[in-house]
Order: sequence, then C-alpha cells, then structure tokens
Amino acid sequence: MSGEVFLELLEREAPAVEFEAPVLEARAAGASAAEVAALEAAKLSALRVRALLERRARREAELAALFDTASDLAGLREVDAVLRAIVHRARRLLRSDIAYMTLPDPARGDTYMRVTDGSGSPAFRACRLPMGAGLGGLVQQTGMPYCTPDYFADQRFHHTAEIDDAVRDEGIVAILGVPMKLGERVIGVLFASHRDARPYAPEEIALLSSLAAHATIALDSARLLTETRTALAELRAANEVMHDHYNTVERAAQAHDRMTDVVVRGGGVDDVAAVAADILGGALLVLDADGRRIGAVDAPDGGPSDRLDEDALLSEIAATAAQLGRTAQLKELWAAPGGAGSEPLCTLVLHHPEPLSSSDQRILERAALVTALLLLFRRSIAEAEGRVRGELLDDLLAGRVADRETLANRAALLGIELGRPHVLVVVDHGDHRRSATWTTGYGMSQHGLAATRGGHTVLLLPGSDPTATADQVGCELTAALGARATIAGAGPVELPADAAAAYREALRCVRVLHALGRTGSCASAANLGFVGLLISGDADAPGFLDKTLGPVAEYDRRRRTELIHTLEAYFASGCSLSGSAKQLHVHVNTVTQRLDRITGLLGEGWQHPDRALEIQLALRLHRLRESAVFTG
Repeated sequence: MSGEVFLELLEREAPAVEFEAPVLEARAAGASAAEVAALEAAKLSALRVRALLERRARREAELAALFDTASDLAGLREVDAVLRAIVHRARRLLRSDIAYMTLPDPARGDTYMRVTDGSGSPAFRACRLPMGAGLGGLVQQTGMPYCTPDYFADQRFHHTAEIDDAVRDEGIVAILGVPMKLGERVIGVLFASHRDARPYAPEEIALLSSLAAHATIALDSARLLTETRTALAELRAANEVMHDHYNTVERAAQAHDRMTDVVVRGGGVDDVAAVAADILGGALLVLDADGRRIGAVDAPDGGPSDRLDEDALLSEIAATAAQLGRTAQLKELWAAPGGAGSEPLCTLVLHHPEPLSSSDQRILERAALVTALLLLFRRSIAEAEGRVRGELLDDLLAGRVADRETLANRAALLGIELGRPHVLVVVDHGDHRRSATWTTGYGMSQHGLAATRGGHTVLLLPGSDPTATADQVGCELTAALGARATIAGAGPVELPADAAAAYREALRCVRVLHALGRTGSCASAANLGFVGLLISGDADAPGFLDKTLGPVAEYDRRRRTELIHTLEAYFASGCSLSGSAKQLHVHVNTVTQRLDRITGLLGEGWQHPDRALEIQLALRLHRLRESAVFTG
C-alpha cells in the first residue's frame, strides 16, 4: 500500500514537499520502525523518479526550443526576429530574469546590445562594452563559456564603472555568458542572468551554448544571404549593363553596316544623312566646310525642324563642334564635325529634343566621318578628272593639239561632244582657289573643260552664245561662292584651231571690263561696242592707235608734255577753250598754244568731224592700252 501513495503523488505531479506526508502520517499512527523504513525507502525512490521525470520534461522543452529555433533558421526568417526568439527561449528555458546578446561593432571598436529580453533598464539596454571589459569581454577573448554567481564579487574579469552601473541599475547578480563562434572566430556573446546569486549547472551552460550556436548560424546565414542578394543584385546590374552595351554595340554595328552599304552602292551625302536620321530619330542637316547646306533629311515622322532654319544657331553650333573636335550641343541641336586630318570638310547637325546618349553621339560622329570621306573621295576624283580635263584645255590654249583626230580621241575619253558648238569663258575672281575648285566641278557638270592659267580660270563649255554663257556662269558662281566675278566669253570656236585666239579675245575682254570700271560684270566682245570690234578677232587696234595718235603720243613721251591729256579735256568740254583751260587748271592761251602744237603734229583738219571722231576713239583706246588691255 505504501508504494501506491507515492505513485498517486507522481501521477498528479505533486510537489516534492508532499512526498514527506505519508512518512509523517505513519510515524504519527505508531507504525513500526520497519514500516517507517519501508515508507522512507519508497519516498526516496519516488523522489528519484520525480527528479528523472522533471529532467526529461526539461530536456524535452529544451529540444523543442532547439527544434523551433532550427525551424526558424530553415525558414530563413528575418534575422532580428530569429535572434529575438533565441534570446527569449534562452530566458524561458534557463528561467533567467534577463537574457541578452552582444555583438561587436568594428567601426567603433566595442560591443553593443543587439537583443535583450526581460530588461527594464534603458541604461542597461543602451550600454556599450569596451573590448575585453566585463564578463562578456572575457568570453570574447577566450572563446569559452564563463559564469559568475555574484558579478560584483568576481574579480576574474575587468570591471568598468559604466558596465557596473548598468548591471547594478538592472539589478543583475548572477550571469552566464557563452560565445557565439564561427569556426575559431567569436562573433558575439549570448547571456542569461538572474537578479539573485546562484550557480549555473553544466546542463544550463550546454543549453545556452546550443542556442548560441543557433544564433551564430542565424547571423552567418543572414550574412551569406545578404552577400548572395548583393551578388545577385550586382549580377543583375552587370547583366543590364551588358545588355545595354550589347544593344549599343548592335545599334552602332547596324549603323556602320547601313552606312557602309550606302557607300558601296555609290550613295551620296543625302543617303548617309537619311540613314543617320532614321537611326537617331530626328531631322538632319549637312553643312560643308563653309557652312553651306549640301544635304538635308526630315525627321522619320516626316516633319521638318524649324531649328535647322536658324542660320545663326547653325553657325554657332558648327563652330563649337569644329573647335571641340567632337559632338556639341546647343539647345535642341547636336552637331558633329567631319574632316580629313586637320581639314574640316563637313558638319552634321541633328535636331533631337531629347538628350542624345553617348553611343548615339558616336553614331552621329561616325555619320559625319563617312560623309567627310565621301566628300573627300569625290573631291579626289573630281581633282583627278579636273587635272585631265585641265591638261587637255591647256594643250588647246597653248596650241599643242595640232590635229582633230588626236583631239577627238582625248575628248571621247572625257565625254566631250566635239560635234556641238563650244564657247570659251575666262573667270577672274578675287578668291582664286575657291573659284578654281568651283569652275573645275562646273566644267565637269556641263560636259566641258576647265583649266587654271595665271590668276584666272578658263572654261570651254558647250554653247554658241558667249554672252549668254558668260552670264550663266556668273549667276551660278555668284550663287555658289557668294561673290561676283569678272567674266568674259568668246566664240563659238572651231577646235582645235580657234581655241588660242578665243582665249586671247576673252582675256582682253576681261581687261577691258576692269579698265571701264565694270569689274564684277559679265560680257563678250559682241556687247562692248566699238571696243569689242577692236579687241575681237584679228582687229589691229595698236596699228589704228599709232596711225591716229602716234605723233602726239610720241611727242608727249619725248618732251614730257600733256598734249594727249589736253586733247581729252578739249573734247570732253565740247571743244571749248575756256572749258578746257578750267579743267586743266591752265590759262586759255596755254590751251591755244597746245592745240597749235597738236595741229602741227596731226596736220590741218584734225578737228573735222570725221577726224575728230577717230581721234576721240583713239584717245579711248589709248587709255585702255595704258591699262594693258591689248598686251598678251
């Protein structure tokens, strides 16, 4: 019966003090010593069983807590939540008043409270521990668990006023601290503490160490997860960069291929501009080295750009791009220069309201380079053909092409139709280099020839009206170069025989235009009146001049007199002696004496209307000869 009482107590999980009751009751009832001894033995056995059951229940709770912690880790919950759960379980399982965790702060060189559970002191929660200070410092340095039943009486570790004040404010007496170790490195300390003095059993140290291991795993997993996420973000960013770079390279390659295809197919400046405008999306204008428009393409949506009509804006951005040597921006315009070496050849101006990426700027610069190469290539071809054409014309003017068969063979190679009539034109322009370049291209475009001789250029063009041809050349040259030239035509000519004579006639005509104050005009001998009759063909103007005024001119030359000048004043004043004297600033008698001397040289009757007309014509020719019209 005695054993059944203790079994009932074990069944209802009675406290240990109740197990004394059956023994006391038996003694009070006068039970024999043997019966009391048996009850005492049964009591001790029951208490041992009770202690074993308590340990097993406690171990079961510990294992459940560890299992829950492992589940938290497996679920990769937010690390702070996992750490809070671990600290809370440590406090509950060890039946401690406070549990907390400290982690090192490398930036500040100390440790701080990462998580606390059960703390009521703000000073304790905000306390920072210097490295090596307090019980936690001992655990951190040795990597071993340490416990103290009475913190303030324990001198195994370094006490500091700040830590002692915080511990005292919290009311802590006994402390157990275990390291959180990652390999051989301590990454933190997990604590359980009580507000009364007490020792800590090995089982409690082992349990807190297990929880510390789980906390270490949580922190390391969080670190690895953070690093993984960072690596993934970096990989994602790198992939985006690579993708953008690939698209950029692909776009640039597409632009290169399309521009190359344009060049290979013999396309022109407008074709290259159309490709660039299509890829970049915007209206595009091509300017030559002088800022003149040589190509234009509307935006892909079909709309032109008003910005590309602002000449001042175009000039400014073209100058800026040329100075920088790369793409320049001004308002909504983007300009890229193109050239060969240090020689500028063109500028591409794109109207693009949105910012232009660096890769698109490179595409615009590539388009400018391709355009410059096209212009350079065409200029080289034009110069080569111009030299061949110039050599043929130079040979004609110098009389080095003697027979028509030789001329026909050379002309056929250049596409010159000898069966058509031709006129010869001399162009005298202030900017000889630019006019020579223009006339070379113009000659080829008109299926004619062009050559440079001295300070002027010569054109042999299809046509039968030298005046109309000279006017046409003058209009187009003025439009192209922005400045007028003195131009004279002669012909039509019979090749090769008449080329040299026609050249001399056109050259004399240019000189006459300068002498008559008509610089910048166009003419031929046919519309220069009597002067044209004298300078055209085989007219002997010098002979007529010597015959009519020769004696007077010779007298002036030998005696250094001014008889010629007197004649000009006399006729200009309407044969008035007083008018002549006033114009010459001499006395009337002086004029009379000079006229008498002229009569002596020219003979009586020189004032007769017919002779007077010839003398007046001769005086005008004399002025032209003094201007070197009839030389060469």
